Amino acid sequence: MTLTDYRTLGRSGLVVSPLALGTMTFGTARWGSDEETSRAVFTAFTEAGGTFIDTADVYSGGESEAMLGRFMAEAGNRERLVIGTKSGFATGQSLAGGNGARHVHAALNASLRRLQTDFIDLYWVHVWDSVTPAEELLDTMASLVRAGKIRYWGLSNTPAWFAAQVATLAAQQGKPGPVALQYFYSLANRDVEDEHLPLAQATGMALVPWSPLAFGLLAGKYDRATVEQAAPRESGLPRDAAGADARRSPDDKRLDGSNPFGDSLFTTRNWAIVNTLREVAAEMEQSPAAVALAWVTGRPGVGATLIGVSRTEQLHANIASLTLTLSPDHRERLDRISAPDPRMLYSLFTPAMRHHAVFGAPVTGWTGA
Repeated sequence: MTLTDYRTLGRSGLVVSPLALGTMTFGTARWGSDEETSRAVFTAFTEAGGTFIDTADVYSGGESEAMLGRFMAEAGNRERLVIGTKSGFATGQSLAGGNGARHVHAALNASLRRLQTDFIDLYWVHVWDSVTPAEELLDTMASLVRAGKIRYWGLSNTPAWFAAQVATLAAQQGKPGPVALQYFYSLANRDVEDEHLPLAQATGMALVPWSPLAFGLLAGKYDRATVEQAAPRESGLPRDAAGADARRSPDDKRLDGSNPFGDSLFTTRNWAIVNTLREVAAEMEQSPAAVALAWVTGRPGVGATLIGVSRTEQLHANIASLTLTLSPDHRERLDRISAPDPRMLYSLFTPAMRHHAVFGAPVTGWTGA
């Protein structure tokens, strides 16, 4: 596979590149990149054939969108790009958040101005707000499609039951429904496989994983000895009353804010995944990051994978991962070490239990009652 092996996203006609450039790093002072570096990343991605670019109204307080708008205007390549942006999180102003029609319209108009464009190719509901009815959200998005302000839309960070409700209403009412789901998915976290991936496949939506390298954990960003020296306990670092890392100084680069999940990544299970990933990468003579990306992009139901980089060298390395093919042995080892712990109810839905319930085959390893 290469970056120019374009495909349609889910059961839609939206053509995208297999990797999407995430721009949360654009304009982020501490762990992102300045305008010059961000422009270089944008240019390298588009010149390599990448077409799918992802941003959001809250990234760098809107500066990520503004930068992207300037870069597209300078390059004159807006029409060949698929631009995705998002709304939902509060932007710091009173009542400036959620998925109600009032906020969605205001947020979209602001994004269009910053991006210097007349329409958004793929507009994401950034997060489920738990209050806006599915009917209202569907009506809002359908009206924006009819108005020509957005071409397609999707759901990010949303419970599977709510996504299913929206998709079902859209099908019943003949309205344009979501074409994709965007979630955290990596070797370090496969929670979406319980509900979201089956939902996406059943309804024709594509899965667009974000942070496939688990905030740098799978790329070797964190050293276990260093992390455990800072706080030698399984669950991670101690917390102070404000929720900050009690032992972290302002310039401590070991846990540098690019990881919003903090110490929850640093578990015995995840370190075991890192070790196996390194072994497989060494056997393939590739970097752990490239192998981890190859694993994600090859998962069933994945339409395009979001990559976040702060340097052009990282970008080229990520693009190169598309050429990797994992052997059955390597894939099986990565699947096995990263398999989540069985959970009651979901353990009833495994292939082994299905063969037992339907065909009477013996079952082993079931964790249910």
